[in-house]
Amino acid sequence: MILVVSHKAYPMPADPLYQPIQVGAAGKDPISPSWLRDDEGDNISERNKSFCELTGLYWAWKHIDAEVYGLCHYRRYFAGHGHLRNKDKRLIDAEEIDRLLDKVDVILPRKRHYFIETRESQYVHAHHAEDFRVTEAVLRESCPEYLPAWQDMLNSRSGHICNMFIMRRELFMEYCEWLFGILFEVEKRLDTTGYSEYDSRVFGFVAERLLDVWVETKRLKYTEVPVMVIENEHWPRKIAAFLRRKIKGGKD
Repeated sequence: MILVVSHKAYPMPADPLYQPIQVGAAGKDPISPSWLRDDEGDNISERNKSFCELTGLYWAWKHIDAEVYGLCHYRRYFAGHGHLRNKDKRLIDAEEIDRLLDKVDVILPRKRHYFIETRESQYVHAHHAEDFRVTEAVLRESCPEYLPAWQDMLNSRSGHICNMFIMRRELFMEYCEWLFGILFEVEKRLDTTGYSEYDSRVFGFVAERLLDVWVETKRLKYTEVPVMVIENEHWPRKIAAFLRRKIKGGKD
């Protein structure tokens, strides 16, 4: 099962492998009767503004029983084999996932390369340095064996983003228990008073970095798959925002 997280109505894949889930659903009308909602049973739906797609991930961890779990976004999917070579628009399917997971532990999106910045400097220019300081303190206290990989992540110039992955059940359960244990403790300690609406998505941002830390520490074997973006990514706007941050030495 691959969760497709969305906060709004949007066309979804017909393949039953893909299960749409309405995130931040608490207090809102259902988008579709065929979609899951992240506000039923044990949930953190009301924290969607700070946890982003992770409210859907948490719900799946607590409520879904599957052999394989994945997460993608209504605009971003793992592309199927031959997508780039043949410009085929199909998404990765169950047969290809099984074939890949017979050889590796985790399927991840291709890395994003920052080139002129480390992941630490990129984050500090775009968000708040305190986010990383508090996260590192939690790691140091709760699971110090992850600190070497954390430092590697800070110094690296590339990484897997968007909280996208596909893995089998045992690893998924282990990952979610580790990830949310850290994030909930960071949430207790981090003062986000005065954060912009964008920076308030802090736990989604931090989780993107923690995924690589977990994979490296566990020494998991992974393969990278291209990401197919359904809509324009607005790169000129993103580049302009990046340059403004560099010039100002901080956030917009």
